[in-house]
Amino acid sequence: MTVRPSTVRAAAVVGGNAPMHEAIAMVGAGCRFPRGADALPEFWRLLRTGTDAIEEVPPERWDVDRYYDPDPRRRGAMYSRWGSFLAGVDRFDPAFFGIAPREAHEMDPQQRLLLEVAWEALEDAGQSPTALAGTRAAVFTGVIGMDYTLLHARQAGLDGIGAWYASGREFSFGPGRISHVLGLQGPSMSVNTACSSSLVAVHLACQSLRAREADIALAGGVNLILSPELSIFLCKVRAMSSDGRCKPFDAAADGIVRGEGCAVVVLKRLSDALADGDDILAVIRGSAVNHDGASAGLTVPSGAAQQRLLTDALAAAGAAPTDIDYVEAHGTGTPLGDPIEVGALRTVLGAGRPEHRPLAIGSLKSNFGHMDAAAGVAGLLKAALILRYGQLPATLHIRERNPRIRWDWPVTVPTELTPLPAADDGRPRLAGISAFGLSGTNAHVIIEAAPEGAWGATARAAEGNTAGAPERSRPRVPERPGPVLLPISARDGAALTALARSYRDRLTGEAPPAPRDLAHTAGVRRAHHAEHRLAVTGGSTAELASKLGAFLDGEAPQGLSTGGRDLENDGAGEGPGIVLAFSGQGAQWPGMARELLAPDSGQGG
Repeated sequence: MTVRPSTVRAAAVVGGNAPMHEAIAMVGAGCRFPRGADALPEFWRLLRTGTDAIEEVPPERWDVDRYYDPDPRRRGAMYSRWGSFLAGVDRFDPAFFGIAPREAHEMDPQQRLLLEVAWEALEDAGQSPTALAGTRAAVFTGVIGMDYTLLHARQAGLDGIGAWYASGREFSFGPGRISHVLGLQGPSMSVNTACSSSLVAVHLACQSLRAREADIALAGGVNLILSPELSIFLCKVRAMSSDGRCKPFDAAADGIVRGEGCAVVVLKRLSDALADGDDILAVIRGSAVNHDGASAGLTVPSGAAQQRLLTDALAAAGAAPTDIDYVEAHGTGTPLGDPIEVGALRTVLGAGRPEHRPLAIGSLKSNFGHMDAAAGVAGLLKAALILRYGQLPATLHIRERNPRIRWDWPVTVPTELTPLPAADDGRPRLAGISAFGLSGTNAHVIIEAAPEGAWGATARAAEGNTAGAPERSRPRVPERPGPVLLPISARDGAALTALARSYRDRLTGEAPPAPRDLAHTAGVRRAHHAEHRLAVTGGSTAELASKLGAFLDGEAPQGLSTGGRDLENDGAGEGPGIVLAFSGQGAQWPGMARELLAPDSGQGG
């Protein structure tokens, strides 16, 4: 496998035995974003097509007419009635995670989302979640929203406080519950630095990996808008856009639009990821965190602090300012914040930049609004996909460049899907991601495109594909003729059916994986559940898809088998029975080792 020179430098040990600048690989990701972006391919498709996910506040959140008033001076009202929202945040399967229904009822939906997305991120990484029990796996999550607590206080009051009130709402129980459910024994903590929370969580996860506190880490953030209080506050400080559209870098920029989302990335040291044959989404070269200090006001950004942040991140990444090809900006579309942010980029990244290779900048807040604690990790995923596919999605709602911003340097803001130019010196592409917290804590992460050969062939073939990017595959399993066994399992029948349909659609979709790749991942890089199981055999994608289709139609052709454990009739304390036993070359006499099968042999069963 080819490792490019810059990656080798980034992975080098600096200063004695302390690997302060060891590169970190992003080996998987899970996400939930509005408009059904529940995985990276859908997220990328929405970005590439310039989707605006903003809508009116849905009635299941609150009665928007009750709280709306265009006059920002009216008490208890908001002049914005828009945002981007997730569907189905009230739905959760507690049994899947071994959580009692009464306890699940007390859980903040943000906790539930973190659990689900963390599981999905590990599966995307080809890491069976159940196999991590007892390992030094770390969890760092960003969350700041208290809406569920406010909603509960308003609706249930003191009489509604039960035994799971604190564990269901307090921020530290989000990562703590993930660690508990999966049996993880590495560092586990919640991060609250306002809007920079999830990017600070990524920074801390990288530090933990470099310090050998953990060998694999989950990092991310979540934000749900369940109660109107924070929206009312943001309107009182005139932070919300009056027309419900976030317009970064535009002359008409007048504030944010709120958004919901959740994302978790799986991180490993680059050397470990390469040794394990993991698919790599991108490589984190370096990061930095600082504070605005004594700026003009507690919530006023500091250009000097942002410049220092960029300089520190470049030093941590071992990169020059002109090496950066793209920056996913904080880009809130505020009259004060945008000019300060672009000014800092101009000072640090614009110095010495050639005119023919301008810095590209963008902001997904124009698509999805401001996701608060999830904004930083969402920007990280967008930047990673840009490096992977070599395309720059449009930043929406730009009609006239903001005249308060100095544009007299090589910089561009794409307003349509455009190619990301390859570096003229042959170096790998680099991108930076910024997130600034309202309380003054700033974070910047610099990432590099994945090493050549460290991600799937089907994904490489999809570069520039207007139909969107397929999921990653694992081409390192040698292809041999003959049938393969595709095992699928779930904890209830409906989930098994949904999973079988997902596999069938994947096999019949664009750029399907090779059968042996898919079978390998399903067999050794997924959790296996005993309750409901399905296995199909086939020598081609068409044959596997056909048998999955037969299962969905209620048929049972040859080469399809179903089963599972009967939980109601299982004996207490009984383990799984032996299915097959191979004696090898040890059959010296008839009935040899027969006693091992006796129920009372004490030799297992």
